[in-house]
Amino acid sequence: MHAFETLFAVPLKCEACVAHVSEKLHELPGIISVNADLKEQLIAVEGTVPPSKIVSTIQSTGRDAILRGSGKPNSAAVSILETHAPGVKDPVRGLARIVQVSPEHSIIDLSIKGLSPGRYFASVRENGDISKGAVSTGGVWKEGDDVRGDFGEVEVGEDGTGSAFLERKVAIWELIGRSFVVSKKREGWAENEKDTICGVIARSAGVWQNEKTVCACSGKTVWEERKEQVGKGMI
Repeated sequence: MHAFETLFAVPLKCEACVAHVSEKLHELPGIISVNADLKEQLIAVEGTVPPSKIVSTIQSTGRDAILRGSGKPNSAAVSILETHAPGVKDPVRGLARIVQVSPEHSIIDLSIKGLSPGRYFASVRENGDISKGAVSTGGVWKEGDDVRGDFGEVEVGEDGTGSAFLERKVAIWELIGRSFVVSKKREGWAENEKDTICGVIARSAGVWQNEKTVCACSGKTVWEERKEQVGKGMI
């Protein structure tokens, strides 16, 4: 697994806070370095640990964390995964964070909640048309006989949550504008079932590219936005 850097906004009051968070993160296998900026309330982490695992570890110290960027410029993407089944409240069911870690390889940090227990398949589809939900995303992305969009499996437990840390030989620029689908069906076109989720793959900020602390449109801080996202089901 290739190492990469991620940047997190974390409320830090003093050097003791920095030491506490850093100590917890260094307990994770795969952490190479942890560097904190107390003034800017930022923590940069290098290693092979999924960003979602880093967030949950920071949260275990009693603090929240917001991912501000991953990888180098133009090397990160994200897909917010929703169900398009009719009559479903709180449709957001997952999040796929994608970081290109070498010229030919990208890692996918996939988090899911609110789905029925069982085995699911993660895939990238031929197009990014979700106007009709999963049914309009097309087939699994192929180039000739090479099925490039089959990204692997993820198990959802009895509590409705699941996660997977996947690695594929693909570049970010090849994924932007396509759609990411998680379904119990591995092949064929997806259906708008309750347990099928999808989203468009869009560019995301690289490390140090997202310095926003207050939204120019709403005037809300990143922490106020974070609270709203959690309330909508964002992971």
